[in-house]
Amino acid sequence: MDGARKAVVEAIHASPTQAVIYLSGGASQALGWLMSVPGASSTVLEAVVPYSRMSMVQLLGKVPASFAAQETSDNMALLAYNRALKLSTTGIPVSGIGFTGALASNASKRGEHRCYVSARTSQHMWRSNIILSKGLRNREEEDTLSSQLLLKGIATACNVSMDPLMELQENEIINEFKQSFDEDQELEQLISGQICMKVYSFDKGHVLERGRRVILSGSFNPLHDGHARLLEIASSIYENAFSCYEISAINADKPPLTLKQIKDRVKQFEAIGKTIIITNQPYFYKKAELLPDSTFIIGADTVARVVDPKYYGDNYERMLEVLLGVKQLGCNFLVAGRNVGSTFKVLADFDIPVQLEGMFSPIPETLFRMDISSTEIREKLH
Repeated sequence: MDGARKAVVEAIHASPTQAVIYLSGGASQALGWLMSVPGASSTVLEAVVPYSRMSMVQLLGKVPASFAAQETSDNMALLAYNRALKLSTTGIPVSGIGFTGALASNASKRGEHRCYVSARTSQHMWRSNIILSKGLRNREEEDTLSSQLLLKGIATACNVSMDPLMELQENEIINEFKQSFDEDQELEQLISGQICMKVYSFDKGHVLERGRRVILSGSFNPLHDGHARLLEIASSIYENAFSCYEISAINADKPPLTLKQIKDRVKQFEAIGKTIIITNQPYFYKKAELLPDSTFIIGADTVARVVDPKYYGDNYERMLEVLLGVKQLGCNFLVAGRNVGSTFKVLADFDIPVQLEGMFSPIPETLFRMDISSTEIREKLH
């Protein structure tokens, strides 16, 4: 690897952005360049090569119109971006990179030799492609060029500049496009299921580290002192954990939140300097898939619903299977006492299946009890 290319890789590793990379049909050298320079673990969360037809179909969840096309690399990048959101430290910028190509092989290709790169971040999708002069280079030489194109896509996603590709013929033009998303478009993509979450990081001066998360989920309509105190107490139980809030834009029993509702609620967390994650999953077993290695703080009233077979198709065994899956993802529940009707209920008031023991831990009433609710606050305001 030459000095200029090594400098680009070093700059990529020095950036805060972490990436998941999906590539097929070429650009194999790019992974070697990334991995051969110290610091790769700061950048690469995962690299997957869905090389066979069936592997690509399973990744995309469909048979693409063309395996080597910009639309296919776009879809790969979007899948990689969602995967990066799940694998990364909450609040760290991530990117999803997709590459697909049709390069020289043992058998002569009827179509053009070409390659496509897509790089997705929270606010942008960068696209680039190039048609190579057929018969001019062997496979290794085409792979080198396609690897440079892929590296440039990764660099762009990390806000790192990189010189144009070398050794191109006059007729070999790199086509580049940039699509930007504003906040409303991102949230619309979230509600529609294109992206799995959006993170608003308002923790000024907080050093993000990989590790456990303590998450308080709710509607926060409005956010009040009880929420803040509960998260503070829970965070003190799990030292060095990253604490944050989570809202689902999708409700199991009500219409989705509107864009205005989401943005209005987000402003509350900006005011107190805390991170808020917006997801599209109302159920905790789905939240666990998005946010593994997390402790979810819930009220005693929620425990009853979490272990109620009614919410699992009236199937007790299904309930156990789902919740044991949550446990395998490294997630558990921290339970705060709460008024249920006119009675203050705690974890001990509910029957937890023996198979799930250890997944639910109480917050002692002596540490936290605050008989206040968002519903009561809303009623007083009206």
